[in-house]
Amino acid sequence: MKESSSFPKSSLRNETAYGRAGVDIDAGAALVEKIKPFARATTRPGVMGGLGGFGALFDLKAAGFSDPILVSSTDGVGTKLKIAIEAGIHDTVGVDLVAMCVNDLVVQGAAPLFFLDYFATGKLDVDIAAAVVSGISSGCAQADCALIGGETAEMPGMYAPGDYDLAGFTVGAVERSRLITGETIAPGDVILGLSSSGVHSNGFSLVRRIVADAGLSWADPAPFAPDGSLGAAFLTPTRIYVRPLLAAIQRFEIKGMAHITGGGLLENIPRVLPEGLGAVLDAARWPLPPVFQWLRAAGRISADDMARTFNCGIGMALVCAPAQQPEVQAFLESRGETVFSIGTIEKNSGSDRVKIKGEAG
Repeated sequence: MKESSSFPKSSLRNETAYGRAGVDIDAGAALVEKIKPFARATTRPGVMGGLGGFGALFDLKAAGFSDPILVSSTDGVGTKLKIAIEAGIHDTVGVDLVAMCVNDLVVQGAAPLFFLDYFATGKLDVDIAAAVVSGISSGCAQADCALIGGETAEMPGMYAPGDYDLAGFTVGAVERSRLITGETIAPGDVILGLSSSGVHSNGFSLVRRIVADAGLSWADPAPFAPDGSLGAAFLTPTRIYVRPLLAAIQRFEIKGMAHITGGGLLENIPRVLPEGLGAVLDAARWPLPPVFQWLRAAGRISADDMARTFNCGIGMALVCAPAQQPEVQAFLESRGETVFSIGTIEKNSGSDRVKIKGEAG
């Protein structure tokens, strides 16, 4: 990670003038030193060099690939950041940032290789930024992905005091012969759902509106988890599914996978289905976690809006042949996942390609 500057740094006079404009170059340098251990902790085969260069290097051959397809993803954390800022809890949203990117890679069979982050703020607070990057490092470690570089931008006047924004970018690779495209999905195939850890990182504009309308603060006990604060409960990091899914891909024919993010169950599952096919889900087959039960009741949200906005307890969906379903499910459960058989694939040429029957409990 390097600090951002578009002004010359050749003299103390220029740096002092820059300081008067609101940019603290020394703070940026201090942050780089503080986060170097976080990056070193995520190193993996293929990484070349360290932080501080103009570009980060990665050797695919050293990572063990012979005929790789590169897969890339970029994302942010959205307005979940507002909760982190207002609650003063900064060490979890970095995990969310990584999860949102690497979970998008693994659905195509790709192993995440490296990650770059972008942290922007009006005035750099080294401790807050370091806490955020510690979360990014933790997420990268969970995904076996190297934190290989990034950018810290201090931009006075762009952000309100105390605010910051995050974006991430990751690159993964998959051998050409093992790329998952969804093209072999057929009627009768089974849809398995892997439990989410909570709301993950989507729908937080609605979450924040519901909390405000309920007259609650982030320091109040969570109505659905009263042993902790509301802020801490909603800041539960997005689950990272990379390790168990990559292991499953090596053993079974996983035909397709969908990361349930913005658009919920209704809009993400069709993204992996061939034309003419749809999904029929049975909401009675998996429990609706307490956080979603509370959001549904407090916000008076319809079942359709819940399924279009939130993951509703299913953070990842995968499709396999019915004959393999018991083995795939048992294998993923042995790797620490909670797995439900949530539906099947059927012929569907209509505009609503996901139908949900039953009632979530």
